[in-house]
Amino acid sequence: MTTLSVVVDELTSADTGGARRYTEELTRQLIATAPAGCEVRAYVSNIPDEQLDELRALLPGLADLVRLPLARRELSLAWQSGIAVGGIRGMVHAPSLLAPLRKHDTINDGDQIAVTIHDALAWTHPDTLGATTVMWTKSMAKRARKHADAIVVPTHAVANSLAESLDFGDRIRVIGGAPATTLRLPADADERAARLELPDAYAFTLGSIMPRKGIAPLIRAVARPEAHDIPLLIAGPDRYGDGTATGVAAAAGLPEDRVRALGRLDDADLAVVLDRATLFVYPSLAEGFGLPIVEAFKFGLPVIHSDDPALVEVAAGASLVVERPASAEDDAGYSERLAGAIGRVLDDADLRGRLGVLASDRARAFSWRDSAERVWALHADL
Repeated sequence: MTTLSVVVDELTSADTGGARRYTEELTRQLIATAPAGCEVRAYVSNIPDEQLDELRALLPGLADLVRLPLARRELSLAWQSGIAVGGIRGMVHAPSLLAPLRKHDTINDGDQIAVTIHDALAWTHPDTLGATTVMWTKSMAKRARKHADAIVVPTHAVANSLAESLDFGDRIRVIGGAPATTLRLPADADERAARLELPDAYAFTLGSIMPRKGIAPLIRAVARPEAHDIPLLIAGPDRYGDGTATGVAAAAGLPEDRVRALGRLDDADLAVVLDRATLFVYPSLAEGFGLPIVEAFKFGLPVIHSDDPALVEVAAGASLVVERPASAEDDAGYSERLAGAIGRVLDDADLRGRLGVLASDRARAFSWRDSAERVWALHADL
């Protein structure tokens, strides 16, 4: 039996962001798509028995779930220092940079390690991550350059950006993600819509007012006459530093009902909000993949987004693209351009319809099953 060992420790993190979702969805599909004679074993840091049982239930079909002797923080530091923990051998796949990167013999022992780098923010926008995360990411990326047999990235844009700082040669593999399998309309959609007090028409976005996300310029955009007074609903954490989305809206002179921060939404609520939105706007200035626009495509929404290379690559012509400012600190007309794009979509029913059709077509290009099959193929090639 051939075993693929997957490091699933992202599932123990308190962060509910993209890396955790990626790990969960990819691992499930690696189990489901395992070729004949192959199985998946998962490795996790030293977590309590109750949490271990939860992971077993989350990932049915695992051949084994191995608990390593170190807690997450200590495991992270040990692997950063190149210390072998847990004796993980054979085919190893890490859905992040948290991996036992070490010297190994692929030819004679059959050992191989593939890691995943989701974005280049540690190099391009380090201020958005914090010094500790940046240092750890760069340190592990250097270990990957030395010891990894393959580096998985979600887009060619990330590959190109990383190439400016690290030379991975021909080891880069582009394998993207997909919307969560749990992102679907629930049976009680009407009740959820009523509870969320969704208006008849609204623009929707996802993110905090962190400068890189471009939400503040978007809020200022809906204050402009071109946006036709359309309400803006925002999913995600409302506060960043000392600021809030509602504070930005008030400073822009918007009435209280024009911008609403919904906070974090579960998948069922998110599906309802996406399904009933008039359009989706993703003004982020830098991304590795941009899953929110793929989620919007799944619901056939007209999508507007920035010209960040990763977003342009993922959308592949199925959206309306707006030029970004040179930096997050300089709006440089970004609000006006976003407002103009929103106005175009609202004014032109044919454009809305065309973007909706393109979105639905583009959504079919993203599948976790396809991603998992490509990971199996990657390890077979190695």
